[in-house]
Amino acid sequence: MRCPVSTPVVNSPLTSLPVDSVKDALYESERRFSAIVSSIPGLVFQMHMTTDGQVVFTYLSEGCEALLGIPAAALLKDTQTLLNAMEAHSASQFRQKLQKSAKQHKRLDWEGRIWIADWQDMKWVNIRATVQDLGQGAVQWDGIMLNISQSKHEKQEIEQARSDLQALTAHVQQVKEQERVCIAREIHDDLGGNLTAMKLGLSTMIQQIEGGLPVSLEQANMLQAIINQTFDAVHRISGNLRPNILDLGLVDALEWQVNQFKKQLGVSAKFVTNCHDLECDADQSMALFRICQEALSNIAKYAQANQVAVELSLLEDDLVMRITDNGIGIALADKIKANAFGLRGMQERAAALGGECHIDASKDGPGTCIYVRTPLAAVAT
Repeated sequence: MRCPVSTPVVNSPLTSLPVDSVKDALYESERRFSAIVSSIPGLVFQMHMTTDGQVVFTYLSEGCEALLGIPAAALLKDTQTLLNAMEAHSASQFRQKLQKSAKQHKRLDWEGRIWIADWQDMKWVNIRATVQDLGQGAVQWDGIMLNISQSKHEKQEIEQARSDLQALTAHVQQVKEQERVCIAREIHDDLGGNLTAMKLGLSTMIQQIEGGLPVSLEQANMLQAIINQTFDAVHRISGNLRPNILDLGLVDALEWQVNQFKKQLGVSAKFVTNCHDLECDADQSMALFRICQEALSNIAKYAQANQVAVELSLLEDDLVMRITDNGIGIALADKIKANAFGLRGMQERAAALGGECHIDASKDGPGTCIYVRTPLAAVAT
């Protein structure tokens, strides 16, 4: 008689332990899981789609209310609470991606905006989850929700900065082309015209001399006047390209610029400095001179001011320039509008020197204050 063969029992690590040990192991495992979840900067969740297509949360970590402003109990009770908080387009995308993930059993990856009513705040949230087929059309997602608002805002700022840079580059190129056209016109009209007149005048005088005819003093004076006009035109054109006054140094150039502004507009304007013997390199001098030039031009066009002050100070290893007026001030919208190339140009010039340029309302009353600070660039020896 054959004896029945008994089937061996395979014991798991827990089944081979006493009941108390099993409880202790389960408690330790749960404690570790809770510790790991609590350290995650977001919301850990488990979500089911039932066989009839209903979506419900079966687990939410303690980060639920901190992230969404919705108590976990409310979301466990009604998943629609989350969908209702989503911005309309974001909610539509979420539903589409959820259905696609459930159908294709592929990872769920969604980001969108959620309105936190209690905080009056719109957040960007990212949801990532792995999917598991439970059979008969039911699926389960295990995943995490994260607040990505800061990275989204930074990305938008970078994109805006890139767009602004492209616009500024296009504007600079346009200005360069306009300057080339102006310079070409001045050379053609002024210098070309004067040279033609001198050539004709000299040709006439040579013919008179060759024919034994006298050359009048009036002809010579007229020719000399044309030559003087030509010198003036050359000085004007070269001065527009690079102001000759900068050869005397930045301090003298700024003082001359303020005095010219005062004469042309008839307003009270003063220049103050604590560094009369300042020496800085040509690039820094040109940049600060152009910033001051643009600032005074804006004041003349828009500020309606009758008092203007330009102050240049040497503070330790930094050069600080303040340009203030008592005009109507500058609105925030004017500083950020797309075509504010003059203001943006001042900031770009300062940034190119490793410095900063701020354009704000004056602290001492009405008007505007332009504050420029750059490291002193000493003259190379």
